[in-house]
Amino acid sequence: MAQQIDTTHTLMAGTLLVYQRERSAIWQCRFKVDGQWQRASTKEHDLKRAKEVAKKLLITAEIRKEQNMPVVTRRFKDVAKLAIAKMEQRLKEGTGKSAYKDYIPIINVYLIPALGNRLITNIDRAALEHLDNERIKRMRKEPSHSTMLSHNAALNAVFDEAMARNFLTDLNRPKLEAIGKKSERRPSFTLNELRALLSNFDAWIGRAADKEEREKREIMRDYVEMLVDTGARPGKELMDLKWNQIAYEIKPTLEKTGVMSDGKEEEPEEIVLANLNKTVFLSVSGKTGRRDILGRLPTVKALERIALRNYKFKKSVRDPLGEVAHPGNMDFVLRTKLLKADVSAFFQVMLKNYLKEHSLYVDPLTGQNRVFYSLRHTYATLEITYDRTNTHVLARQMGTSDLMIDQHYSHVKTSEDKEQLRGNESRKMIGAQGKVDAAYKSTAPKRVKKPVKKKPAK
Repeated sequence: MAQQIDTTHTLMAGTLLVYQRERSAIWQCRFKVDGQWQRASTKEHDLKRAKEVAKKLLITAEIRKEQNMPVVTRRFKDVAKLAIAKMEQRLKEGTGKSAYKDYIPIINVYLIPALGNRLITNIDRAALEHLDNERIKRMRKEPSHSTMLSHNAALNAVFDEAMARNFLTDLNRPKLEAIGKKSERRPSFTLNELRALLSNFDAWIGRAADKEEREKREIMRDYVEMLVDTGARPGKELMDLKWNQIAYEIKPTLEKTGVMSDGKEEEPEEIVLANLNKTVFLSVSGKTGRRDILGRLPTVKALERIALRNYKFKKSVRDPLGEVAHPGNMDFVLRTKLLKADVSAFFQVMLKNYLKEHSLYVDPLTGQNRVFYSLRHTYATLEITYDRTNTHVLARQMGTSDLMIDQHYSHVKTSEDKEQLRGNESRKMIGAQGKVDAAYKSTAPKRVKKPVKKKPAK
């Protein structure tokens, strides 16, 4: 059995001791809680005071264990759990950043498995390289630059917690770099392709095998049109939308007409209605928290279709959503009448099949398969190209940053014109009458109607 040196003093056999390191006058302590030895500094030069501090540290650690809180150690995983607990508490109180919801799974899935048993003070260049390798193994690909930014932000949240507890200082805090894979240009739809995408929906819905399938196709069509019209993130932003989170607005545009009589006398002017300018404001919640986004006429029409299918009410021209979009209606919007459930789990396969059927699945420019996010990218491209929407306004509508808009849409010529989000030009171009290109006609086999056999006359 190893002999205790003079600089080591046992206070509780097998549980608590104080000791001095070589060339240090500060007394350290070791204590055992839940079968694990922990180390801490008493920060004392005097042995008597160091023993008292050591006892308090042990008692504090035991109390934390009883309260199901991690015993304070300098291991990365324990500090990470403290950082997670702080973020969860702030989210619960409503003071936390929306990004915390992304940081927590990053810490649990990537950071703790790779760095968990290392001391927080030993996260050096080699440890970060190990993390990079483990991350690629788990992802099965090289992470993008934006992904690395999120991972570094999560890691910095752990380092912030360590500094708050005096485990780290500015001198020994690791410096992080976010290199990552350069983001590729994302697949979207050209104007001609978008016309085909939207124009083929009616016939596709009509080919549904039964009523349940028809309702799924109808609600997916509404979802697609709202994504193209608002630039919302696919997923919960629209799928979690409720009727009481919708505000309808109408701002009619009037025009004056006058007729000249023989070039001498002007007939009395007539005021005519030029445009109802129907819009809706949707209060959505997503990756960047809650925000209000603008939906134009295509979104209004989609909402009208859903309301007419799912509710029995008399449609009003002036306020078509008045009977459903009110504070008392807590129903989700994008639901079918028959199932009354979220059927979005079927949407990805349905969209893939629909796009393949109409030769729209692969983006010829990038070679990538199109998905629901392609609709969001199409929205941004149209806004910048045709409506000349200000980058800052577009970023606010889409719930992202000006920097991200510049990075992903630098290939699109931007303008500082403040036409904002009415989208008049792109809406006109999408809705322009014209034949759908033959390349996008349905490839589904036509159903042959069986002849009805006539009963012989009696």
